[in-house]
Amino acid sequence: MTYNTTYYSKAELKVYILLLCAKADSIEDAGELNLIRSKTSPENFERLYNEISQDDEDESFTKIEKSVSRLNYSHMELAELKKEIREVFSADRKFHITERSLSRILDNIIY
Repeated sequence: MTYNTTYYSKAELKVYILLLCAKADSIEDAGELNLIRSKTSPENFERLYNEISQDDEDESFTKIEKSVSRLNYSHMELAELKKEIREVFSADRKFHITERSLSRILDNIIY
């Protein structure tokens, strides 16, 4: 496994995390993807979607953990990120066990 050494901006990392959330239950719902698209440019969405589609879960977690530690989020920014994560999970009106599990993992990585 090779981990990408890409340095995400906060906006890019948010989209990457939200895309990970959208694919957590192995069903990328159109509502989830449209919600994420509304938060970024089409170019960033496509680039990050293609990247996360090639990453396995461990690669994703490593990228997120390294980026979060480098970006120095404030408590307010983390609270907003958590809110947006919940929005993606609830976009399809279902909260699968795999999404719950990912939510707990992200809480441990991000906070």
